[in-house]
Amino acid sequence: MLVLVGPPLLTAGGGAETGTQIPGLRLMVPNTPGGGYDITARTAAKNAEDAGLTHNIEVFNLPGAGGTVGLSRLVSEHGNGKLAMSMGLGVVGAVRSNHAPKTLDDTTPIARLTEEQDVVVVAKNSPYKTIDDLIGAWKEDPGKLPVGGGSSPGGPDHLAPMLMAKAAGIAPKQVNYIPFDGGGELLASILGSKVAFGVSGVGEYLDQIKAGELRVLAVTGPERVGELDAPTLRESGYDVDFTNWRGIVAPPGISEAERDKLTRLIEELHDSPEWQKSMQQNGWDDAFLTGEKFGDFLDAQDKRVVSVLKELGL
Repeated sequence: MLVLVGPPLLTAGGGAETGTQIPGLRLMVPNTPGGGYDITARTAAKNAEDAGLTHNIEVFNLPGAGGTVGLSRLVSEHGNGKLAMSMGLGVVGAVRSNHAPKTLDDTTPIARLTEEQDVVVVAKNSPYKTIDDLIGAWKEDPGKLPVGGGSSPGGPDHLAPMLMAKAAGIAPKQVNYIPFDGGGELLASILGSKVAFGVSGVGEYLDQIKAGELRVLAVTGPERVGELDAPTLRESGYDVDFTNWRGIVAPPGISEAERDKLTRLIEELHDSPEWQKSMQQNGWDDAFLTGEKFGDFLDAQDKRVVSVLKELGL
């Protein structure tokens, strides 16, 4: 699925020139600093610059309505080949839950980059030491144990605890879910015990888990995460297997040449040692997919969100 690119050309000054330089490229993050889209975008920008693929990428945040404020802005920038947006399953869900006038069908799909598990975390002083402790208390009175997530209803941090609830025998409609605009915003509420537990991406909270500020009780995917001492939900007896993903889209109406240049830049970023190292450090799995295949994937994800929400009675 990768498009192989030739070796970089050497300029007269001896530096590498890949032909993917996009002067003035801006990368929008449709939620607050510290969330998954933000970490992905800033990591990608730094890695691209460190690898000499392009220079001076501006990363900026435009939060609101689960990512749909940023999406509307992106779509309004018709034909702007120097703008792209970091996004993922959360934006797919927010479009549905917010009945957004602009959808991902209105964008130019560039690439899916990563896949990652969610983590179920509590503050270090939480009374819940294991996932069974937490779910036992949750089942007693679901409404009194608020769960926080860094996405709108329909997004990954909402779907994961709803699937958890169903697997534990809790009616999803009884769950007291509190949405935050990204994992960074959610973090303060977990640390301050404003929510009983939180669900967010592995990469967003690795530092806090390693520092002992957060206790991870479980991961939502099919396998344990190497750096974390936490079971999967499935091995704990809860039939849940859930992962999130993140990617890049561009405005509608960009030229074929602009689309191809941005895609080549992302391909070269993906192949760089800098990006490969960052994926490992953040607990991200490689899920690289470009162009029309990524567009087809976005369509399938929209149908998946609708199907899961119906299945959960939401």
